[in-house]
Amino acid sequence: MSWIGDFVSETVVKALSTARKTFESGRTRDASWREKQLDGLIRLLEENDERLIAALDADLGKPRAEGWTTDLGTTATEISYIRKNIRKWMKSRKVRVPMVAQPGRGFIKPEPLGVILVITPWNYPISLLLNPLAAVFAAGNTAVCKPSELAPECSKLMAELLPQYVDPGAALVVEGDVEVATELLEQKWDHIFFTGSTNVGQIVMQAAANHLTPVTLELGGKSPTIVDESADLTAAANRIAWGKFLNAGQTCIAPDYVFAHENIREELIDGIKQAVSGFYGSDPQASPDYARIVSERHLNRLTGLLDDGTVVLGGNHDASDRYLEPTILVDPSEDSAVMSDEIFGPILPILSFMDLEEVIGFVNARPKPLALYIFSNTKKVVDEVISQTSSGGVCVNHSLLHYGVSDLGFGGVGDSGTGRYHGKSGFDQFSNMKSVLKKSSKPELTLLYPPYTDKKEKIFRKFV
Repeated sequence: MSWIGDFVSETVVKALSTARKTFESGRTRDASWREKQLDGLIRLLEENDERLIAALDADLGKPRAEGWTTDLGTTATEISYIRKNIRKWMKSRKVRVPMVAQPGRGFIKPEPLGVILVITPWNYPISLLLNPLAAVFAAGNTAVCKPSELAPECSKLMAELLPQYVDPGAALVVEGDVEVATELLEQKWDHIFFTGSTNVGQIVMQAAANHLTPVTLELGGKSPTIVDESADLTAAANRIAWGKFLNAGQTCIAPDYVFAHENIREELIDGIKQAVSGFYGSDPQASPDYARIVSERHLNRLTGLLDDGTVVLGGNHDASDRYLEPTILVDPSEDSAVMSDEIFGPILPILSFMDLEEVIGFVNARPKPLALYIFSNTKKVVDEVISQTSSGGVCVNHSLLHYGVSDLGFGGVGDSGTGRYHGKSGFDQFSNMKSVLKKSSKPELTLLYPPYTDKKEKIFRKFV
């Protein structure tokens, strides 16, 4: 109905207008204002942890400890790190001035971009909204935030809580579905930050191009895991199982598939089976520590992948509970759907290799992943994988943990995304690094001006 479209448009335009007026007021440029917003985000997490955990459980069946750690605790730590360093990052940065510009002083002055559109996904609906929002505030911007409608309880809670803890004119939450997202993307923003799938990332980038709006795209892809003969197999099995089955595999940097050296593959598979049993017991569906698939549609997509290879663990599912058991597939064909599309669920394909160069070739022949994992105690192997592959990030002898290191800017490359955030990388991402050269009125260097002579040219060639 047309009135629904009119209501959506009015809501979007009002949110953008409010955020724009707040930014144009100038108050967001002050360091104390920025610190106050970050303090508010930390208090939001601390004072509402039970409500937030309950919302995560309702939307995703997230276990308490997992929800607190991945969505609340690590987010508060990241925001605290930004809060501690913000004044240092705001300072102008001196640069060397060449002879031709002397006497003069050059520096880079970070300045806010303006109003940022933040579109967030459903899999970590608290952290993947508040983490980028913290960087937006740190750089002195305002934001309009669009949470995912697939995590409705978390979306509703963010809309309720944010105005209570931060400047209500600086972080506007607009809830809704694809129609709302489309309307938002039709507006002119100073930057768009999107976390989600590669396919939707393409849509976002196309919409941004209409206004020449810069974008940060945090996408996904098939993050490979390589396990060689020298790896500690007990540690590798535990860490791969943890990284893969956390949040029921619905993590953009989850190990997507494993290449294990042929001589140790069966031992690694046995180790992962033992890890799953140790984590979730003999019946993961009854475990309080195992999450659920976000929707029946996503569950149906995942169960459709189970025929691609041989199931050696799991495979059981229950649509009424949005449950899919932790599953291991061995030897799927390389052109199968499970080896072509990002899985984003608790299905782990495991293949074998003998020659590391073949694995590197396999990885390099496909879109660049968001993360790559290498389990090895041989420095030459680790160095070879790092130097001969391209990915957004690499974690050696563990999974996921690089995401939580604030000084390691997080982001993708190629199909897995563009731009970085976390720590100073986020501050830089949402700032214009304005280049400034200051000169006095004297002396007046007439040497620069026409008419040019042979003598002037000789001087240019020597000093320019």
